[in-house]
Amino acid sequence: MRNVVILAGGSGTRLWPMSRDDRPKQVLPLAAGESLLRVAYNRLRGLVDPENIYVCTVGAYTEVVRRELPELGAHNIIGEPARRDTANAVGLASAVVARNDPDAVVAFVGSDHLISPEDEFRAAIENGFAVVEQRARSLVTFGIEPTHPHTGLGYIERGEAIDGTAAYVVDRFREKPDRATAEEYLATGRFWWNSGMFVWRAETVLSVLDELLPESAARLRQVASVWDTPARDETLAEIYPNLQKISVDYAVMEPASQGKVDADVVVVPMPVHWLDVGSWAALAGTYDEDACGNRTDGTTLSCLLDSHDNIIVTDDPDHLIAAVGLRGHIIVHTQDVTMVCPLSDGERVKDLVAQVQEDHAHRYI
Repeated sequence: MRNVVILAGGSGTRLWPMSRDDRPKQVLPLAAGESLLRVAYNRLRGLVDPENIYVCTVGAYTEVVRRELPELGAHNIIGEPARRDTANAVGLASAVVARNDPDAVVAFVGSDHLISPEDEFRAAIENGFAVVEQRARSLVTFGIEPTHPHTGLGYIERGEAIDGTAAYVVDRFREKPDRATAEEYLATGRFWWNSGMFVWRAETVLSVLDELLPESAARLRQVASVWDTPARDETLAEIYPNLQKISVDYAVMEPASQGKVDADVVVVPMPVHWLDVGSWAALAGTYDEDACGNRTDGTTLSCLLDSHDNIIVTDDPDHLIAAVGLRGHIIVHTQDVTMVCPLSDGERVKDLVAQVQEDHAHRYI
């Protein structure tokens, strides 16, 4: 049976101070007044039966997810007691889904992407399902055709087309490049952005984890074996925080693409406009721009004199943000925090959050 898991465990620290521990970016109204999580869920309509849609999130966000998606059954929320990166998240979700359906096929999608047109997204996921149903030992990822030499994303180099499918062989994965390298990738026409979305048979990825991450795989299967029993929470709390912290790319996709297991890695094109809403600069790409290149979310009240190419956001529609001679900065205002940084340092907001936490404990986190 086909299933979809929405991965929604990210902390969203690069969107601080809007994104907080009790209000992660997935539930902020960042998509035309709707949350990213709601948009991600709605995007799945017609793709699989609603009872086969799951959300994998950090346990602390479970109630937030329930409030945001009240139509989701409690058994469809998979709560991690700690963040142990994506290899464990997809491993746990695959094991949970497979416990009652050994033939389960599972797609993994993000909760923090803006994607259009949605019909093309659904068609690509359908193609991924079809590939896995035809090729049981294939691990499918999705490639986004790059529109510019992005240096904040990983890349997939595609090889030959696979007869009878919509997929291509993955020649290799590439880490986030510098600009010159990214420009070289685009010039070849062989490279796609790595979307971080996947489709596979649950038992296939678990068998791959058995080979590549055997201790974690055994422990994840142990958790899944008691998932529907009173022992679940205690077993999960005992085992999960001690699992090796590693991404699915490093643990599974890259070694599998190098022939280290008998599963193969293939890429299916997803011809969409795709935005990973991971930073203020990325989110501002969805905002309107004034004649001076300044961007706001449409509700922010601002007065800007001789100021250019700034991102200005507040969650208080009555709060005026005024600036003179400001160029290339981010200003984000909330009730208890005002954050200012150069656009060029936008990726360092994550480091700033760590410093704030060290200086002020969890008061502003």
